[in-house]
Amino acid sequence: MGFPERLKALRLEANLTQKEVADKLGISRPAYTYWEKGEKVPTPDKLPTLANLFKVSTDYLLAHSDFRTVEEAELSEVEMLFRATSLDMTDEEKAVFKQELLDFMKERQKLFDEDKK
Repeated sequence: MGFPERLKALRLEANLTQKEVADKLGISRPAYTYWEKGEKVPTPDKLPTLANLFKVSTDYLLAHSDFRTVEEAELSEVEMLFRATSLDMTDEEKAVFKQELLDFMKERQKLFDEDKK
């Protein structure tokens, strides 16, 4: 699925018309329609606005990633790390390892939150 198809799918998921999206972007409906048809592409300044409108990353919008958000991509990396490092573990060891990872992440988040204060 390329940019035009992804753009249309996101618009339909959001229950928006082409006109509504165009209005939110400050462009004409025909200009937006060209994007969905793949006849033209948005200017670089419109990409972040589009991504924010649909609550996805620009990489997802441009079909450079199948992860809708940066957070999804990061979680996928953690999952891959867990899988790669737990290959030779028993189910019991995997359960302990998983819990230790979760505990570590919770503690780390607390420290990040304290730093923000």
